[in-house]
Amino acid sequence: MSDVVRLTAWVRGRVQGVGFRWWTRARALELGLVGWARNTDDGRVEVVVEGPREAGVKLLELIKGCDTPGRVDGVVERWSEARGSLRGFVER
Repeated sequence: MSDVVRLTAWVRGRVQGVGFRWWTRARALELGLVGWARNTDDGRVEVVVEGPREAGVKLLELIKGCDTPGRVDGVVERWSEARGSLRGFVER
């Protein structure tokens, strides 16, 4: 059985107003992840997902790749134990 984890990622670059949260939601759901994404006041997008570690790693690879809307300049990630409180995927 795979490790179920929580991934929190702060994505910086041109990621607001370009469909980045919607794109991230679609990728997360395809990978079987639950969670949310929201714009922060400093121009970043914060992404919080829970699910299998492998799916979280794949989502990070996609976010860091060149096919995202806008432009990703960097990602800070934090891994922790899943809390089990997330359902579906929400753009906040």
